[in-house]
Amino acid sequence: MAETLKEILLDSSRRPAVVTDLQTLVDEEVSDKGGVSGAVVKTGYAAVKKIKPGIIPAAVDTLLDDFTVALEPFHADYKAKGGADFGDYLSGRSDEAADALLSVTDARADKSSRDSIKKVYGKLRPNGKKNVEEALPRLGKLIDKHAAGA
Repeated sequence: MAETLKEILLDSSRRPAVVTDLQTLVDEEVSDKGGVSGAVVKTGYAAVKKIKPGIIPAAVDTLLDDFTVALEPFHADYKAKGGADFGDYLSGRSDEAADALLSVTDARADKSSRDSIKKVYGKLRPNGKKNVEEALPRLGKLIDKHAAGA
């Protein structure tokens, strides 16, 4: 049975399903956004997808290794404590978990050679932490799903 996130999420036989599930998670999170800030997120997301069709699954796949490294300490602690729901665990440490995940996207955005991507990311980033924190329960459930099949 897989013990680490790397074994769970990055195994070549499971990775395509993980990427698909993560893309669905992103689509659902964006779709669920409301209000003015939700409209900004939806507009930015649509703009990114229009700039480069297929960018979301490609970005998820590209970022998956770094996201896995960022979440590994959380998952190890969760397993050591005998947790039953990784989504609840992540929600309980939402500040730290969101910062860990955003450190990955911040670094990637800084390295991007595309000004359009940097511009859209810059507009979305101020609310990024709140949005990531809101996604943590779904993310944890997704990881639990793949861990159960590992």
